[in-house]
Amino acid sequence: MNKGLLGTPTQKRKGKQKPNQKNGTDPAKNTQSVFITKTANQWIEQVKDLPPPKQLFSELWHEDELCILFSDTNLGKTILAVQIGDSIARGKPIKGFDMQAEKTKVLYFDLELSTKQFESRYKGLEGHYNFSENFQRTEINTDYIPQGDSPDQSEKINKDMEAEIETSGAKVVIVDNITWLRSNNETAKDALPLMKALKTLKHKHNLSILALAHTPKRNESLELSKNDLAGSRMLMNFCDSSFAIGQSNLDEGKRYLKQIKERSTYKIYGFDNIILCEVVKENNFLGFKYEKLDSEGLHLKKASEEDTEERSNRIKEMYDQGKNPTEMAKELNVSRVTIYNYLKKNDLTKKV
Repeated sequence: MNKGLLGTPTQKRKGKQKPNQKNGTDPAKNTQSVFITKTANQWIEQVKDLPPPKQLFSELWHEDELCILFSDTNLGKTILAVQIGDSIARGKPIKGFDMQAEKTKVLYFDLELSTKQFESRYKGLEGHYNFSENFQRTEINTDYIPQGDSPDQSEKINKDMEAEIETSGAKVVIVDNITWLRSNNETAKDALPLMKALKTLKHKHNLSILALAHTPKRNESLELSKNDLAGSRMLMNFCDSSFAIGQSNLDEGKRYLKQIKERSTYKIYGFDNIILCEVVKENNFLGFKYEKLDSEGLHLKKASEEDTEERSNRIKEMYDQGKNPTEMAKELNVSRVTIYNYLKKNDLTKKV
């Protein structure tokens, strides 16, 4: 007996199989393969009458997407994620944001806060905030906390997570945060199994998943980009969408949201159109309060003279190498406007 893909035994077929005239594939093959092949037209025909994915959190997160929300520590990832989860559970959009989906059950894996820490965020003079019954929260079971990242322990985490999802009946899952699921997501070999596990859950149970992640220490004078996500390349390759929280350097209490990756829409909330918010506690609910659309450049930390000089030298060096402004901006993690301004100021625009 021969072994097929992933070591799965393949059976010898008796005689010739006639192709399925309806979809142009061999049904005997498809029952044994991890792949399904159809013509492009057949795939289109299969889904053409389905409605487009509905917005869960404006254009930043849609139904059926595995979305990653990331930021530096203490910028409010958990605060915003709980707020989004409560909004979806109630079927009511957060003021200033859009939500097209109907209310549904939400399962929130809180792997960060203790019960008391969570409770303290949602109490005030009027008592405690009353969450929707559609919003369920899951904590770590302290009787069994897997240590390390062995295959058996990872398998246990994946199995128990799937069991909780099935029991809850939730179609929206929020994981806060993925660092707990794998202690090291900064390398491809560690990030890949994690993203595969989340993608498998998404497809198997028709889920919309929001996964929270940290950024390594970053230069706050540079705009937020996919390069700021730990394990960025592998995580970004496997997610459907992503957005980030940035710190406003104009006001300590202000945050901004920026679109990093999108598949179900165009990029709307980029460098010139970030969403400025304030973190406030109104009565007994801690959350993000929408303020306005703004330019990210206004809220970045002013670069030191040393940083500016070093960047200028790198731009001149890449210009001499024949690189275009897009390549320069990507490599330096700055906007193309920054590159163009430097080139114009130094009369270096003739080659580009």
